[in-house]
Amino acid sequence: MNFTPANPDIWHYGWLMQRHLDWLRACGVPMTAIVQPDPLRLARGHKAADERFEPDPAGPDWFVFAERDDLIFWRPRTGELATWAGRAFALGESAISNASTYSFNFALNIFASPLDWLRAARDGVVVLDWRHAFDHLRECPRVAVDEALLPIYRRHMRPARMPDVFLLEAAPQRNHRRSA
Repeated sequence: MNFTPANPDIWHYGWLMQRHLDWLRACGVPMTAIVQPDPLRLARGHKAADERFEPDPAGPDWFVFAERDDLIFWRPRTGELATWAGRAFALGESAISNASTYSFNFALNIFASPLDWLRAARDGVVVLDWRHAFDHLRECPRVAVDEALLPIYRRHMRPARMPDVFLLEAAPQRNHRRSA
């Protein structure tokens, strides 16, 4: 198989072991979601205080996903998410700007967990950083949100701040003469 990964750093991490594949398959994840568009990889480490992933050979297992500008780490046992560079907004970011996401009146699916996203064959996104939701999702024509996420979606789908608005005072009218 010859393809270029979305993020070359993903190749630094190991392959999933059979027990990981068995668990994912038992949870209803199709094999295509495990291997496409980039195969899930395996890392060991911890989540640091800054939400970034810290590699540690003695740490617990994390699944690794490649995004265009970042790597996303998911620890299924606890549901924790971390990033490598802190640039990723969501898992599956490319779906947001992909026209086929919205074709035939479909919507961008927003899932509550990576497992739900994988079960749906990566058809949508899992938001990692809700502070940036408005900026990334406001141009979407349609979204379908997991019911558990609806309160957080509504809270974050507005601009972070709006400008203060003032009324202009009317300037006094001047009598202008035009010369002919």
